Amino acid sequence: MERDLGRVELFRGLEPQQLSLIARLARQQAFRAGDIVFAQGQPATHIYLLLRGKVAIRFKPEDGEALTVAQLESGGVFGWSAALGHGRYTSAALCQSDCETLVLAGDALRRLCETHPETGVLILERLAEVIAQRLESTHDQVLALLHQGMKR
Repeated sequence: MERDLGRVELFRGLEPQQLSLIARLARQQAFRAGDIVFAQGQPATHIYLLLRGKVAIRFKPEDGEALTVAQLESGGVFGWSAALGHGRYTSAALCQSDCETLVLAGDALRRLCETHPETGVLILERLAEVIAQRLESTHDQVLALLHQGMKR
């Protein structure tokens, strides 16, 4: 399982002993194309590491249609609201193909970060990078949608 963790952007480059700590918390879970991994607003309990497949991250504003804000492939991370201790998922995750994931309970990952601060710092730094990349991508998509709407 450590090898699988090393393929995920969040944990790339971590030392084998650090991956071993994380692997003890992980379990594998498969999803079918069309499955909803979690819905927007659902309690945020787990973070998902995508080993195989494609997942769409969808956000529905109160006053509009649901928007796909990210398309994830192997190595992607989603459900990070759970790792950050947020109460609810801010978006939904929909499998666009059959998927294989590693699942970590958010509270267990937070405890690991507290009990192993050197590993915790690396994980939080990587998580910040993942979030920043996702926000940049989302920003670009929203701008494109607004621009497209103005042309109509």
